[in-house]
Amino acid sequence: QVQLVESGGGLVQAGGSLRLSCEASGRTFSRYGMGWVRQAPGKEREFVAAISRLSVSTWYADSVKGRFTISRDNAKSTMYLQMNSLKPEDTAVYYCAASSTSYGGASYQLYDYWGQGTQVTVSS
Repeated sequence: QVQLVESGGGLVQAGGSLRLSCEASGRTFSRYGMGWVRQAPGKEREFVAAISRLSVSTWYADSVKGRFTISRDNAKSTMYLQMNSLKPEDTAVYYCAASSTSYGGASYQLYDYWGQGTQVTVSS
């Protein structure tokens, strides 16, 4: 089993940047494909980005492509989401997730473990 803790959320003006972190503990981090999912109030959850266990493959939602970058440091058991050019519509709770497969992509059913989330608020 793996435990996930997100950090780095906060309030930022439109056009600004934030970097989210997801620190894992428990089983070997490098065994897991990882992803970021967000959910805004009153909206369905949205898969934002995913990365394979050795960073060979990545995936991004069209809504964040070119603005967000997912990465991971297996030595630190940590995944990151660098968010640039933030927009008010990026406001949401951001969750990290771990897949027991090497790469879960944007398939929710492949993710077994979830963090508690971190709030990102982008003001206009």
